[in-house]
Amino acid sequence: MPGFDVIVCGSLHLDVMVAAPNLPRPDETVVGSKWWLKSGGKGGNQAVMAARAGARVAMIGRIGRDDFGARLRANLEAAGVDSTAVAVDESAASGMSVAIVRGDGEYGAVIVSGANLNIEPTAISDQWRALGGAKALVLQNEIPEAVNLAATQAARAEAALIVLNAAPARALSPQLLERVDVLVVNRIEAGAYGGEEVGDRASAARVAAHLTAGRRSAIVTLGGDGLVVAANSAAPAFIPPKRVRVASAHGAGDCFVGTLAAAIARGAALIDACRLASDAAADHVAGSG
Repeated sequence: MPGFDVIVCGSLHLDVMVAAPNLPRPDETVVGSKWWLKSGGKGGNQAVMAARAGARVAMIGRIGRDDFGARLRANLEAAGVDSTAVAVDESAASGMSVAIVRGDGEYGAVIVSGANLNIEPTAISDQWRALGGAKALVLQNEIPEAVNLAATQAARAEAALIVLNAAPARALSPQLLERVDVLVVNRIEAGAYGGEEVGDRASAARVAAHLTAGRRSAIVTLGGDGLVVAANSAAPAFIPPKRVRVASAHGAGDCFVGTLAAAIARGAALIDACRLASDAAADHVAGSG
């Protein structure tokens, strides 16, 4: 039996959150109302959310020897995520971001990757084995592709299911894509990968179908408009959203991916896992998740 249900290999950022009425335009200074710190990074967020969904989770990543790194590790451990494979970088600072959150819950962010860019691909296989492996591996695009490739190689050797949240959008090698079992993208990323702007359910279904190949399934999330899932040769299915009042959309996608991975690791069918993850993301944006 694997040591964990889910292993997340990915980014860790400490987010400096700022509440403001709008995002600043060039040369504009906007007066905000408050600021706070939040442990994040897509990898860290997804690991925490998978643990909150009941999975046994471990994190592979890298932090700096600084206060931000200490906060990031403490956040993982408080959520029950094993952090023994989170290495400390002696030369680079921990990753961080600045996120501006509007009153309607929408946001914009800038990330500085720092130590995340120094994760060592050659160490991934040993870390995977030391952790005892997992039923599912979760990846994102906030770490170098060489790291993702090394992680998929370790996971494939033990028949673990591989989930790639291909965000932010960037060129993906055929070698990486052919190893992915479940590809998760939002409407912006789907447009970048699918060659068609995604503006509604129909275009999302076309792109989701285009992004499937072989055993790979594709999920296109549409925020408050639900999501489309295309599994193998089956026709794309639409999952409507759970209607909630939005407190903040920040982290909703990570909540979806983490919950999805936890459900898949438990053996849930992909469509059922998507429904669970969609509801969890809705609760998250409402502030009750």
